[in-house]
Amino acid sequence: MFLRRILSGGGGVAALRAARAVKETTGIVGLEVVPNAREVLVGLYTRTLKEIEAVPKDEGYRKAVESFTRHRLQICQEEDDWKRIEDRIGCGQVEELIEEAQDELKLIAKMIEWDPWGVPDDYECEVIEDDTLIPKHVPQHRPVALPEEFFKTLDAVKSDPALQVLSRQALKRCCSDLLLVTASANESFDVLGSG
Repeated sequence: MFLRRILSGGGGVAALRAARAVKETTGIVGLEVVPNAREVLVGLYTRTLKEIEAVPKDEGYRKAVESFTRHRLQICQEEDDWKRIEDRIGCGQVEELIEEAQDELKLIAKMIEWDPWGVPDDYECEVIEDDTLIPKHVPQHRPVALPEEFFKTLDAVKSDPALQVLSRQALKRCCSDLLLVTASANESFDVLGSG
């Protein structure tokens, strides 16, 4: 009966598609279906981008939030179907995305309140150095001196104009060789102990 009404009402295929695209359940206890999830997500993502502007531009948190929020907002603006939105974002159902976006807005407010990036001008970090033995399994992250050959090559490049024009490939090879030498030196350092 319902299908006959839709098909005879002039909407035809479009109305049938709309009827087919209705989600009945999320399958998650306590998480209700949001019939206008796309519009809700667009609103939440737009609000998120507006509120994150209170965080300093150079902070990693702001950059990360802006990046994934813009990406998700773009998908929501490009797609009308909730299934396509879920597939393209790939982070769960639209109802879960709504909860995530609401949680992100709460976190932004808390981050602004906590101000973790603000360091007082008079703050001094105390570095404590002592002779306590560090177990071998704990990485020490000590910088290894660059090989003397590196500095000779660098001086040669600086002094010879013909060598200053290096291709990207040659530069990449040089850098990867340097990384291998540094990694090799680090392994030797770890084997020898505290050096």
